[in-house]
Amino acid sequence: QVQLVESGGGLVQAGGSLRLSCAASGRTISRRVMGWFRQAPGKERESVASISRNGGTTYYTDSVKGRFTISRDNAKNTAYLQMNGLKPEDTAVYYCAATTDYYSGTISYYSYNYAYWGQGTQVTVSS
Repeated sequence: QVQLVESGGGLVQAGGSLRLSCAASGRTISRRVMGWFRQAPGKERESVASISRNGGTTYYTDSVKGRFTISRDNAKNTAYLQMNGLKPEDTAVYYCAATTDYYSGTISYYSYNYAYWGQGTQVTVSS
């Protein structure tokens, strides 16, 4: 199996930037689609971004498009989420997730496609 640990969250002012990291252990992530999700207090978990196995294809939800960038470094077994121009509405716990190695899709914005999840890292954006 794959264990995922997020890091890089914190408190920033509106307009600031954060870079989240998702370090994987146990098994390689090179054959797995990776995704970032977030959940704000009292809200449902939503997909933020997804990236294909080789990094060639990405998906972003409309609310973060142009501000966030998902990337991966398979040699380091790590995925990233660069967040620029942060807004108070971005405040949430951010989760990294990975599909199985046999998932047939290129990317996914559905949580049910992801078999492995990190514990989350808090991102708070002050106004």
